[in-house]
Parts: sequence; C-alpha cells; structure tokens
Amino acid sequence: MKSYTNKLIPFFTAILIIVSGCSDDFLEVEPTGKSTEAFYYSSESEAYAALVAVYDIVGFVSSGYIDKLPALNSASDDHYAGGGSSGDIAAFQAWNDYSKLTPATGPQEDLWSKGFQGVYRANILLSKLPGVPMSEEKKVRFAAEAQALRAYFYFDLIRFFRSIPKFDQPINFEDVNDVEQVSRESIYSFIEEDLTAAIDKLPATVPVSTEGGRMTKGAARAILGQVYLNQKKFALAAEQFAIVNGTVPGGKSEEGGYELLENFGDLFVVGNEYNSESIFEIGHTNTSNGVWDCIACTEGNVMNILVGPRDYSVIDESAGAPDFISGYSFNPVTESLASAFVQNGNYDPRYKYSISNVDSLAEAGVVNYSKGYDNTGYFLKKFAGLKEDKSTGGGNYELNFPQNTYELRLADTYLLEAEAIVSGNLDNQSRAQLLLDAVRARVGLASIPVNIDNILHERRVELAGEGKRWFDLIRNGRAASALADFGFVAGKNEFLPIPLLELNNTKIKQDPNY
Repeated sequence: MKSYTNKLIPFFTAILIIVSGCSDDFLEVEPTGKSTEAFYYSSESEAYAALVAVYDIVGFVSSGYIDKLPALNSASDDHYAGGGSSGDIAAFQAWNDYSKLTPATGPQEDLWSKGFQGVYRANILLSKLPGVPMSEEKKVRFAAEAQALRAYFYFDLIRFFRSIPKFDQPINFEDVNDVEQVSRESIYSFIEEDLTAAIDKLPATVPVSTEGGRMTKGAARAILGQVYLNQKKFALAAEQFAIVNGTVPGGKSEEGGYELLENFGDLFVVGNEYNSESIFEIGHTNTSNGVWDCIACTEGNVMNILVGPRDYSVIDESAGAPDFISGYSFNPVTESLASAFVQNGNYDPRYKYSISNVDSLAEAGVVNYSKGYDNTGYFLKKFAGLKEDKSTGGGNYELNFPQNTYELRLADTYLLEAEAIVSGNLDNQSRAQLLLDAVRARVGLASIPVNIDNILHERRVELAGEGKRWFDLIRNGRAASALADFGFVAGKNEFLPIPLLELNNTKIKQDPNY
C-alpha cells in the first residue's frame, strides 16, 4: 500500500543532498539541520556541485519511470500510452485516457515533485552564493544559471498545474504547512523576472566538450519567448525568438551561432550531441551504472527502452530493418500522427527518421515482435534504442542508453516565432513565411502559406515524439477537439490535479475542477 507522506517536506527542509553524476559520485550532507547546510558552502567547488545538483533535476526520472517526455507524449493525440497492459505505468495510462485522470492517479505527483525539487535546489544555491569565497565573475554566472533553471522549472509547473505556490527563497521546515498558492499572473511575472535578470549574465556560447548542456543566453531567451507566447504576449515572444533565430532564417544566428543541421536525421544520431541546432539539451550517458534498485539514479536515457518494440528481433538481416533493442512498447504512434506525415500521397522526408512501421516489417517476414497494449504497429524511431548503443559497462543496460534529448532546438524556435507573428497579426508576416519555409526547405519541401494550421502541422511532424504536441494543443485552444476521443474535458483537463499528498495537513487547495 502506498504511504501518503508530505512530499513538500524534502524540498523545504534543511537537509541538503548534492548529486553529481547521480549514483557514481555524490556528496551527502548529514541531515543535522541548518548548521550542516551553513558549513557546506565554503568553496567554489562546493558551489559548483550545488549547481550541478540543480541541473541534475532537469533530466531526473522517477522510480516509476515518470519523465516529462513520455508522459507528455501519452497525453497527446500523437501517441497512446502503450506498454504491456492497461495497467502498465498507470500514470501514462491515466493521462492518455482522461477519464482515468484523478488526484490519486496520473503523473502529477512526479511532475510536481520534480519541479519543486528543482526550485528548492536553485533557491538554496542562490541564498548561499553571496557568502561563498570565489570570484565575483563566477558567482554572477552561477546565480544567473540558477535563476534561469528556477524559471525553467516554474514554467513547467505553471503549465502543468492551475495554481501553485511561489518560492523565491528556501522555506523553513516549520513553515511548510502554511504554504499557499498564488495567482498565475504572479508566477508568470516571477518567471519573467528571473529570465530577464539572467539573460545578460549568461554566456552566449559554452565549450561543448566541458560545458555542454549549461544555460546560455539563447536557452534562457527561448524559454522567455515561450513564457510570453503562453500568455499571448505575441510581440514580446517574437522579439525574443528573433534574437535566438537570427536575422536570416536558415542562416547562422548572430548571438548563439545556432544553425539548422543540413540533415534532419542527424539530429537523432547518438554522439551528435550539442550540435549547432541544439539550444537546450538534456545529456545522457551509458556509464552511469543505473540499476533496477535505483531507477532514479540513472543518467541514461530511459526513453530508449520504453518506446522500443516488445520482444523485437530481426529475422532477415539483409532487408535492412532497424536493429532495435527489444523494448517495452510505450508511446506507440497513433494512426493520426502516422497519417499526418502523408501529404498528397507522398511521405514527408522526416517520416523515415521519426517512425518505424514494425507491423509491415513483421508481415513481410523481416522481423518478429509482440504486440503490446494499444499497438498500432507504428513505433517512435527517434528514440527506440539500438543494439549498437547498448551499454556494455556496469548497471542494467536498459537504464543506460546515451542518447541526449532536446528541450529546445532551432527548428522548434523558428516555428514558435512564426506562430507568435501570425497569432499576434504582427507586421512582419513575411518573416513568419521565411521561418516556416526554412524548416521545410531543410528536408526538401516546398513553401506553403504561413498560417496557424500549417505551422501547427509543421510542428507536429518536425517535432514528433519530442513532447511538444500537448503544449501546442493547449496553447492554441485545440485540445478539446484533438483529444475528444481520449476523453479530454474542456475547462478541466488543460491542467493536472494537485497531487493528493500535497493536500495533507497543508493549505494547498485542490484544483476545483477535480
């Protein structure tokens, strides 16, 4: 039986756990109260370890396999929950069938926990940095990164939940039960303030070999652009995206040097991390020694094993079938998404890199696989693990795949800027056309008129399986229509319920729609 203890407590007590490389190398401070915390931040190396601990939450996966990417895919019309049965990872099933989504069942507990863990760690670092004996230059940068990350976590939280508390500093244990929610406007203003303050203090670029994945001006600007877009502040959103995207769509941006990769398929090649199109990326490794006893300890990409075909094997190796690892068949692609890749009888060039029709391969006698729950025969090729990427080190290989995932990449921000321009009916409609054209031209597709329908279609096929579709539908008021067959209720399911355990002996109030 599950024990409902207050999950707010781990975020707001004076217990400090610093994680670096997760299970491989970590410092754990004895939970002896405020004095322990005070003694810890005594050097630059300790401040850096605390910063790493904030970043660590960005790629955190719970012990129940709950991560933002597969959860968001399950919530959209592009994927079913899948797995082995209707009860496999119940949180995914509930967000895929909205009639099952309740305060007790769904991904909300893990997404709430992840977000506020990130906020808490950022607040601790920000509160301690002024007293750390280190250079002012590094203090300024560390603080800017912590602010940008705090904003990143809060942006997810305010999109997932209708009403949340605001923390701009660490909270004392004795104050936990008095925490109250604030207005959405207050949270959005806080996010804007954090990002605006951080941008000028962040580097435009970082050395990939030593600092790949750290916050840059471009990453913070792109998040700020999304924050504005979500509030329908279209001109402000377009302004931020334009700086990220550069003067000439399709060319190299001036501030961050971002540029679309020539070959779309290269985006998902393991080892091509932190490329010119990457704006904010989650790093993964096959050397973290993640094991079943501590799934949350892994630094590998668990998505790779989740979405692979079940009991998969290649029969005819001469046919060129993908050499997938046998996976757990989560996030099978819907027929609707597969059909979206076919226009005027022709397959979009991105289809072969995004989706694998394993059913057709099985019917041709090329492969074998077992049909899991919600099987359509279509699998998310972008993230299905390959045997060549299987870990040969310590730990369980299923938890230790090295493929990085994009939080933000340039084609994404091109299309977001185009959306802001068109939705806001701004003057520079011609630039919106150029942005849309650049994304299509990369894969050899001709220009089409720039309008919201075409932008959203382009986002659907360009970013398939990358966790963007649900946000796109919610932001544009199209979720009720697109998700009608999934049980979506307008006015309710735009947000997740507050986790039940957060209501226990606190002033946190449940979303009235739940």
